[in-house]
Amino acid sequence: MGLTFPSPSEYPEAYAPYIAAAGEGDVLLRLQDQGSEVALLFGNLTEVQGAFRYAEGKWSLKDLLQHCADAERIFAYRCLRIGRGDTTPLPGFDEDAYAAAAAADDRSMADLLADWWAARSASLTLFRGLSDGAWERQGTTNGRSIIARCFPFICAGHTAHHLAVVRERYLPSLK
Repeated sequence: MGLTFPSPSEYPEAYAPYIAAAGEGDVLLRLQDQGSEVALLFGNLTEVQGAFRYAEGKWSLKDLLQHCADAERIFAYRCLRIGRGDTTPLPGFDEDAYAAAAAADDRSMADLLADWWAARSASLTLFRGLSDGAWERQGTTNGRSIIARCFPFICAGHTAHHLAVVRERYLPSLK
């Protein structure tokens, strides 16, 4: 199954940077391959490094990894609902409230990494199991129209965005 790259008319403008960051090509392969990228960036961090924040008020690396797992689950859930033909409008979520409630700094890096991979694996299983017709179903999230096919690209691009933030803002300070 090859998912075609979404057109801007199929998703809210706020998702444009994530969809662009996913790149064209086999998005399911990209989602699978990101596991190696995430493991390389987070897998060798100590607990102290995982608690690092590059500036006051910013998330720790643990918070960021937990956020990626939380967002992955939310995007996959939205895809499931829309892909199954559920037209109930779906709400947005407050990522900062989720991060505060998650208490990621109390968890180990290994546990957070396993949690992210569990979320990604579940997304891949869902995405691989959706029918061709499911991908073109339209729904509403956060008051805006979106096509189910956009969610794998959003997942890949969202993770790519945060991996870039880790490389640009966190890692230089950890050396």
